[in-house]
Amino acid sequence: MNSLAHQPPQTARANGIDLCYEIFGNADAEPMLLIMGLGAQMIHWDDDFCRQLAARGFRVIRFDNRDIGKSSRLTGGKRLSPLELLKLRFLKIPVAAPYRLSDMAKDTIGLMDALGIASAHLVGASMGGMIAQEIAITFPQRVRSLTSIMSTTGDPKVPPPSREASAVLMAPPPATKEEYFVRFAQTWKVLRAGRFPEDEALDRSRAERTYERGLNPAGVGRQLRAILASGSRKERLASVKAPTLVIHGTVDPLVRPEGGKDTAASIPGAKLLMIEGMGHALPIPMWPQIIDAIDKHAHAAVAKAIH
Repeated sequence: MNSLAHQPPQTARANGIDLCYEIFGNADAEPMLLIMGLGAQMIHWDDDFCRQLAARGFRVIRFDNRDIGKSSRLTGGKRLSPLELLKLRFLKIPVAAPYRLSDMAKDTIGLMDALGIASAHLVGASMGGMIAQEIAITFPQRVRSLTSIMSTTGDPKVPPPSREASAVLMAPPPATKEEYFVRFAQTWKVLRAGRFPEDEALDRSRAERTYERGLNPAGVGRQLRAILASGSRKERLASVKAPTLVIHGTVDPLVRPEGGKDTAASIPGAKLLMIEGMGHALPIPMWPQIIDAIDKHAHAAVAKAIH
């Protein structure tokens, strides 16, 4: 087997639903699950990003969360209204949701079960970081190490997204394919919060690939409800035993830098890496720094577990 064996996407039955997943790297390498964020398909963990991680000695598994890409689509839940968000923010009235982050955590555990993985390194981005945190709280024995990227604790004291980033999140779904491509580029321009020519050059092909795999705007709405209905993990994060690394951009417009700082402060012994000039994205020029940090963190956790 070469060190970068790559299996085509497959489907596993997990927690009563179907999850589409894909594996990079050797079967006997350290298992690492990549958990994506709100409304983002598994391919937002770029192929090359996954290959580079696999080259560091990991069996990298990326998957579509429920309600996105090629995984099961659920039903229920209306589009979020501004009124509900105001109630949540000012009256602390929780948002109704067909499922919560805890259910998505169980999906991930179900996928690990289906693949025969007793424990793994978890790397979660944005909502994926929240799901990974939930797993580390509820299923501690399944987590070798935790890396939470551009995520937060759910504490309402963390500053809200910028107006521009909120607008991106709450915009009605595009009506046509062409409109979707334009919106994709606009969205990532806002979230990347800077000029990244290499990524901008890939926007069109990434948008096409995402579109071809299938869009599910109602599912994105349900995922957003799941986040808002799940409340704060801040107190519960004090129980996390897994070695934890928190990575956050200094100019993140969606999950503010305070979200990462709050996560690191809430988990005993967590390390915090702030990446200068990084927004709410994983831009190509920052991959070396991000991949290095994940690699060192996960391998240190392995070494520590052996001794």
